[in-house]
Amino acid sequence: MGRQHWKKIWVGSAGNMVEWFDWFVYASFATYFAGAFFPSGNPTAQLMNTAGIFAVGFFMRPVGGWLLGRVGDRKGRKAALTLTVTLMSASAVLIAVAPTYGVAGYGGALVLLVARLLQGLSVGGEYAASATYLTEASDPRSRGFASSFQYVSMTAGQIAGLGLQIILQRTMSDAALHSYGWRIPFVVGALGAAVIFYLRRSMLETEVYAEDTSHADERGTLRALWRHRREAFLVVALTMGGTVAYYTYTTYLTKYLSNSAGLSKQTATLVSFTALIVFACLQPLAGRLSDRIGRRPLLITFAVGSTFLTVPIMTLLRHADGYWSALGLALLALIVVTGYTSINACVKAELFPTGVRALGVALPYALANALFGGTAEYVALWFKKAGVESGFSWYVAGCAAVSLVVYVTMRETKDLDLARTRADEESGESSLTTAS
Repeated sequence: MGRQHWKKIWVGSAGNMVEWFDWFVYASFATYFAGAFFPSGNPTAQLMNTAGIFAVGFFMRPVGGWLLGRVGDRKGRKAALTLTVTLMSASAVLIAVAPTYGVAGYGGALVLLVARLLQGLSVGGEYAASATYLTEASDPRSRGFASSFQYVSMTAGQIAGLGLQIILQRTMSDAALHSYGWRIPFVVGALGAAVIFYLRRSMLETEVYAEDTSHADERGTLRALWRHRREAFLVVALTMGGTVAYYTYTTYLTKYLSNSAGLSKQTATLVSFTALIVFACLQPLAGRLSDRIGRRPLLITFAVGSTFLTVPIMTLLRHADGYWSALGLALLALIVVTGYTSINACVKAELFPTGVRALGVALPYALANALFGGTAEYVALWFKKAGVESGFSWYVAGCAAVSLVVYVTMRETKDLDLARTRADEESGESSLTTAS
């Protein structure tokens, strides 16, 4: 892979890291600011309120997917990536200065809600623009490896958030963290986004997009996407199991270990931090493997593992009595999830031609995340409040089972030409058909 390819991957990944730092610090610091925006009472109810606002952000992702996916296909990947990081910076500033319930009543929660809506709009376009950019910028023989850096950067953003949380936990009192310390990561996120905005202004456009000869009026339109509705449905279905599992073992894991297993917040945070470092290192290895053996074997391995191991892993995690036992189980779960996360970006991008690729990835992926990923934490807390916490494990396993059917029946995408035209699509097999 040449120097220019690496430069494109670096700039795309660095911005993605800041985007997801801002996105995930909301979840990782929720235990500290949940009481700041809502009346005192049941801690689980407060967490459900903040988790509900977290989920609302996901429901803006389809809007962001449509709007910014359209920008990415019509104005270029660079334009979409620059716009997404601008929106994310604005949302981080809003959360950092939001007034508490004691100062403005539910006005603070309203500011929090607006900020999450902006974050949802931004991330709804960021995923697709980043996935498309990283896939198109890479050598055709290493698309799996290159696109795996999307989840490396996403995970790096979360690691940075958790790392900052660990530092704050060890340098500030619990009372100070609940009072004002939780605002610090959002200030850091806003500053990081400003730096990435500067870098993205000078980033290079991908050759695949620059050389695209499709009609300008067709690029990024819903009409063009409708012609690829089978592929769009495929994106929703293959995302379903992966996104639920990913958010279960990343954003929800810390709360699960502290709220259900009874581990201290510090221990739970350290478990997540360590597991995510290993998880990030696994992504390029799995991506490289997919360039050799194909995407489907990894997806199928993930779905089989998630279907049959989720209930045992979650049950054992609930009874984890210390750092090492919890870490071992978390690593097992994340190794399984790697089969999905390492390659899902390039798989989705490979399904669509250039003129509708950003929108084709963005909108159906955002819909799937709104329905399954964004609600995962809320569903988990609902099961807990209802007294049937184990029901959530079966829910995660069921979602993975549905995706397994899709992985088994879809065709391999590894060798598809990213520069193919609509005519090429019509003369070939459907993406829903299994390759021979």
